[in-house]
Amino acid sequence: MSIRTMIVDDEPLAVERLQMLCAREPRIALVGTATDGEAALRLIEGLKPDLVLLDIAMPLLDGIGVARAVGRMGIRPAVIFVTAFEGFAVEAFDLAAVDYMLKPVAHDRLTRAVDRVEAALRNQSNSDAPAITSEPSPEWAEEFWVPHRSELIRIATDQIDRIEAERDYMRLHVGTHSYLLHQTISSLEERLDPQQFVRLHRSHIVRRDHIARLRHDGSGVWFAALTDGGEIRIGRTFLANARAMTGR
Repeated sequence: MSIRTMIVDDEPLAVERLQMLCAREPRIALVGTATDGEAALRLIEGLKPDLVLLDIAMPLLDGIGVARAVGRMGIRPAVIFVTAFEGFAVEAFDLAAVDYMLKPVAHDRLTRAVDRVEAALRNQSNSDAPAITSEPSPEWAEEFWVPHRSELIRIATDQIDRIEAERDYMRLHVGTHSYLLHQTISSLEERLDPQQFVRLHRSHIVRRDHIARLRHDGSGVWFAALTDGGEIRIGRTFLANARAMTGR
């Protein structure tokens, strides 16, 4: 499969690096480049590429804005965001991006991304659904993409045992591993199904079936004992959440 590809980035050196990487990938046929969002929209409309490698931080119209505008145009390229910033991953995947690569991009990372594009294009050929859509995301998040080394990995929501706030980051605890996500606990709570997760403290959200029992210390302080042997103090503000779990 020959994938007609456009590069959009406001940094000439970044464009040059991606051009060199694309030249090493036989499935990619580079059809154009743009250095700002408005030029990108004109070229995408004219060239109708299969794939857009899209930077996010650009002046005037950023990559997120380009993706939304393309969705409204009804054009259906696959999109891979290529950026130095990890904090836009939630917005990117809400726009149905195929992948999200952190700079500097290695050749093997691009190869894995192109594998995903091939699969997405095959699915698209059997469906009328666009690769980019401006439709709202599902009511509750089913997955999160979190930075890990030089890439982002998918964490299914039902794999998360608990979430712990660490200043401007949230630590997602998944079994014996944990991952940091740049998001506030309030915004994260809004995206989680309250039938699956409960907030027990200003710094803690726990998956309901990860809670083994509730106990108090005799002085009115309650704790949630977890299935992994850990324990979390329940904040007074969130005690009603805990009681609601028991139906009391």
